[in-house]
This record gives sequence, C-alpha cells and structure tokens, in this order.
Amino acid sequence: MIATPSRHTEIQRRQAFTFYIILAGIFIACLVGGNLIFQKFFSWTPFYWLDFGALETSTWHRLTHHTFEISVGIIPYPLTFLITDIISEIYGSKKANLVVFAGLFATLFIFLIVLLADVAPATGYSPVDDAMFSKVFGYTGLALTASMLAYLLAQLIDIRLFHFWKRITKGKMLWVRNNFSTIASQSVDTAAVLLLLCAFGAIPWELFFILFINGFIFKVIIALLDTPLFYLASALARKKFGLKVGEEIEFL
Repeated sequence: MIATPSRHTEIQRRQAFTFYIILAGIFIACLVGGNLIFQKFFSWTPFYWLDFGALETSTWHRLTHHTFEISVGIIPYPLTFLITDIISEIYGSKKANLVVFAGLFATLFIFLIVLLADVAPATGYSPVDDAMFSKVFGYTGLALTASMLAYLLAQLIDIRLFHFWKRITKGKMLWVRNNFSTIASQSVDTAAVLLLLCAFGAIPWELFFILFINGFIFKVIIALLDTPLFYLASALARKKFGLKVGEEIEFL
C-alpha cells in the first residue's frame, strides 16, 4: 500500500526526503569504498569464545574455531543490502532501484578518477610511487567489472524478493523479508563476483570454493545481525512519518 501525497504533511515529506538522501549517501559510500579496498584480505575467528572447553575432535570445536578468510571489501558491502531493505520498506521498490543505479554511476565515476590517477606520473617526492599505486589499484578495473555485474544482479534480486515477501506476509513479519531476500541475493552476489574475478585471473580458481563459503557465511551472519537495525529503522520511520505497518511514503 503506497500513500498518496495528500496522506502526509509537507514537513513529513521533507523529512522523508532528507532521510532518503542520508541513506543513499551511506549506500554509495559503502559501495564505492568496498570496491576500492577489496585487495586486502584478513582472517577472523568470531566464535572461539563459545568453545567452552570442547574437545578438539568435536564438531562444536571445529565450528567455534572456524576462521574466515575474506576481503576487507566485504565489511561495508552487506550494509548496502540493509539500506536497500530499509528504503524498500519505507519508500518502495522504485526509490530502492533508484539508489541502486545511483550507486552504479557513482562507482563508474570513481573508476574513471582512479584511471586518471593511475596514468598520472608520480613526482620524485611522492609518498606513493607509480608502482605502489598500480599494485593497490591495478585490479580496480577487474574488480569493478565483476563487482558491478554481480552488484546489479544481486541488488535487483534483493529488492524484488523483498517486495515479494512483503506481499506474501501482508506487510508483517519484517524479519522474513529482510533475511530471506538478503540471504538469497548475497549468495548470488558472492558466487557471481568470485566467478568473474577467477575468470579474469584476479583470483586463482583453487581459492573459489573457500572464498565463496567464507564470504557467504560472513554475509549471512551480518544479515542476521542487522535485523534489529532494520526493525529499529522501520519503527522510527513509521512513527516519524506517520506510516501504518506495510505502508510506504511518497515525497516526489
């Protein structure tokens, strides 16, 4: 159910527009930042504190000592799905799709800037020389191609699935559309970007499976953890903008 412009006050529509711009800005920052920092990988063992003295041969011990090996670019990326879910919930699919395509154009623009920076010769006193800059950003073109193709596919799937579950649940059970849409789209995104990076030679094929498992599980964990934030943002927006459960606001 989408509200007509007369359903809300001018102040509420202005506030809704401001909140939308803030969400869009965070979304684009996460997307662009993740694509720029992706080449650094780190390891993380999040559940070791749940071991409670389990035997080293036990399944529980192996689960609690599982170490993720993932790119730092994955840290901000799951937030983009939380933001599109919040926008979908409050503003509808059209506004969510608008942010997705705005993120695409912003990333392409940054890519052009990186290309220009890469070809610009470094001075003798530059703290970062040409070789170092190219080493850090040399795969940006490959990463961009892989990431953007996977990004568009996954985000559009996420938005479509979100509204599918919203219709099925009649605007209730926020956790269903938040988690089911995100988990499904994250699996598509993780597989697509790794397939493309391996095909381009940026990542060896033998690392595909371990990176997929690590990346997907990490994203699922983040999707589950961000559910309270989704509930909080939705509740605050409904109260601030005078929305009923499942209702969306139009500001343009």
